[in-house]
Amino acid sequence: MTVDCPDGEQSDWATSCERLEQLCLIKQEVQRGPDAAATERQHARGKLTARERLELLLDEDSFTEIEPLRRHRATGFGLEGKRPYTDGVITGWGTVFGRTVFVYAHDFRIFGGALGEAHAAKIHKVMDMALAAGAPLVSLNDGAGARIQEGVSALAGYGGIFQRNTRASGIIPQISLMLGPCAGGASYSPALTDFVFMVRGISQMFITGPDVVRAVTGEEISHDGLGGADVHSAASGVAHIAYDDVHTCMEDVRFLLSLLPSNSRELPPRSPALDPVDRRCDALLDLVPADPSAVYDIRGVIEEIVDDGEYFEVHPAWAANIVCALARMGGDVVGIVANQPASFAGVLDIEASEKAARFVQFCDAFNIPLVTLVDVPGFLPGVQQEHQGIIRRGAKLLYAYCNATVPRISLVLRKAYGGAYIVMDSRSIGTDLALAWPSNEIAVMGAEGAANVIFRREIAAAEDPEEIRQQKIKEYQSELMHPYYAAERGLVDDVIDPRDTRRIVIKTLTMLRDKHADLPCRKHGNPPQ
Repeated sequence: MTVDCPDGEQSDWATSCERLEQLCLIKQEVQRGPDAAATERQHARGKLTARERLELLLDEDSFTEIEPLRRHRATGFGLEGKRPYTDGVITGWGTVFGRTVFVYAHDFRIFGGALGEAHAAKIHKVMDMALAAGAPLVSLNDGAGARIQEGVSALAGYGGIFQRNTRASGIIPQISLMLGPCAGGASYSPALTDFVFMVRGISQMFITGPDVVRAVTGEEISHDGLGGADVHSAASGVAHIAYDDVHTCMEDVRFLLSLLPSNSRELPPRSPALDPVDRRCDALLDLVPADPSAVYDIRGVIEEIVDDGEYFEVHPAWAANIVCALARMGGDVVGIVANQPASFAGVLDIEASEKAARFVQFCDAFNIPLVTLVDVPGFLPGVQQEHQGIIRRGAKLLYAYCNATVPRISLVLRKAYGGAYIVMDSRSIGTDLALAWPSNEIAVMGAEGAANVIFRREIAAAEDPEEIRQQKIKEYQSELMHPYYAAERGLVDDVIDPRDTRRIVIKTLTMLRDKHADLPCRKHGNPPQ
């Protein structure tokens, strides 16, 4: 690249041209990265470079880089002879579907993406800018942890990131993309953000690596087996979704960002509703069996009632007995929480409660209305659940719903038994509108269990215990579990035709759009942990 200079004999112009020429060369070096061999090694690992990733994430030609010329000032251990531009992290902002998004991306080609003092200062700056501008922050993580040669200064840099993650929580959306290794304390920053995405084969997260695990416990395990994408998306719940490739991951991140407001002071972006608001959902009559014990996939119900059948599911592989998803209804974004009869009959257990609680809190923080689809037989019984804290951990979901001030609609599709019915945004804990289908069964427990408890002596003394038991089950069902029992007592606002679900929910959400509710004046609550 050359710089054209005006004609003439002015030496100052020549000096300026030389400086511009030097600037252009430096900028070219910044864009190119350390060397071609480093780029080849990155590609050989099946990984894109940081700039290639940003091109996938952001709108074309929208990226503005900040501090591209930053270099570290550390000395010792050979660092003084290696001072590459960017110091291993690219920071700045761009747009996604025309809306501003701040980003930082580790460049593994430089110091393995390890964090040093200058590297951390760049991240701190872009995080501060995102919070000040009220725009989402996306981190593209591909780093080897703290830069050992810089000692405690590198560790302090992580502390600054964690503090900013916490300060921005609930104010701007924070999304972490795991596109390489993330070990030790570095893994806590993604854990503090709203969404974590991982890519199979290249992403790992763990506090202590396989070598340390082997030395301390004697257990043999691979990097992926310890902290790979499938482990964290299905077993630990640390990651929200795992992908087979970076391109699909980036597409989903862009879609997610299109559903979220830029900050907590805004409503989610509206979109023209091409799907008719009053569309009848005839398929629902066949999707949900009348038999309360029959299995079906709640995702079919969600697809039927949301705009164009399109939704973004959170944690699809973890705690599968509850479904959490973002979608649009009538062009407006909603958060959907739904029991999943196709997995453990849709019971609430520890993991399902924690998954749904975090999702409810996120939606409430970012002004996203909640629609809860209820088909729950209760909390999962068992010694393990009790000993692992189902009481305090199940209470997280109860706390999240009770604390939420966004518009809330609950709909009982079939069974809603015991405490799980109350927890799933029932009328008694503050839902704005409680609806039910004619197939609803709202009760303390199922009719069979109730009859066995209430009439156990009568059944035991009968000549034909089974006949009496069936008789008492029918009696209990007719007295306390008929579809209109809760509606007659004002605990359900209306029993509706399932085919009208979409129309009624959208109509109600429109009415609640300007809902305003104040929480008690306090520093913050103390939710169960």
